[in-house]
Amino acid sequence: MNENLVLVAEDDPDLRDMLALALERAGYTTVGAKDGSTAARIIKVARPVGIVTDVRMPALNGMELCQLIRSNPEVRNAAVLMVSANCHVHDINAGLGSGADGYLPKPLSPRRLVVELQQLIERRKPTAA
Repeated sequence: MNENLVLVAEDDPDLRDMLALALERAGYTTVGAKDGSTAARIIKVARPVGIVTDVRMPALNGMELCQLIRSNPEVRNAAVLMVSANCHVHDINAGLGSGADGYLPKPLSPRRLVVELQQLIERRKPTAA
């Protein structure tokens, strides 16, 4: 896995750019994807350590993307943080149930997203035997 790379999968280009900028200011390298299919292709090649994904995206939604990530041995340990305007308990449970490590409601604070993702990445790091 690329230990410094974070994928931001978000169909809103302004939000995608804002989140990428916040992550870059925190020291990460970012790559963006406008839909779930593009994100899936990037993940296979780039193998990011963290993935921020919107739940509702064209081509492949965030939950489907998360299931693909968890089924791929090369990236299954990536930290996945879902973001969504859907913030009812059943939406959050569905997101976490699909394999996401965290779930933040929109609108969101870029700083909170960075802190949350950093914590998730730390938790997902393999421990020394």
